[in-house]
Amino acid sequence: MKNLTLIWFVMAVFTFISCEDDTEKIIDSSLPNGTFTAQKGGTFVAQNGTPTAGTVDLGLDEAGSTFLKFNEDFMTELGTGTVTVYLSTSDTFTPNPGEGNPDLKLIGAIGSNGESYHKIMDTVESKFTHVILWCGSASIPFGNAALQSK
Repeated sequence: MKNLTLIWFVMAVFTFISCEDDTEKIIDSSLPNGTFTAQKGGTFVAQNGTPTAGTVDLGLDEAGSTFLKFNEDFMTELGTGTVTVYLSTSDTFTPNPGEGNPDLKLIGAIGSNGESYHKIMDTVESKFTHVILWCGSASIPFGNAALQSK
């Protein structure tokens, strides 16, 4: 009987502790810390018959981290699942698979339309003037946006 009472006591304590209000805040490092301030922005131009449209901003959060933000009005063709995002020195995607191209900077993949943030781990050089949406499976650009100072 003593063991049964002990088991009930342990279960009651565990239940009480597990039901406490958890006030710990989890910070998502893929989202801006505080306010995002756009420094440059652009409007997408559709390419190759895609429905690409909307706007994109490049800027900083309050901690000084750089982000590329696709705004709520952003949309593109996502039939292949994802589209690869690059910063470029022009509106033309010019890879050099053997040696790389210093005029392209891979940002990552975008898998949904609408607002999203993409954290850029290192400094973005001022030479990068465009955002390019590249569909690798079809080997065509889906669109580009020229970045202008805000």
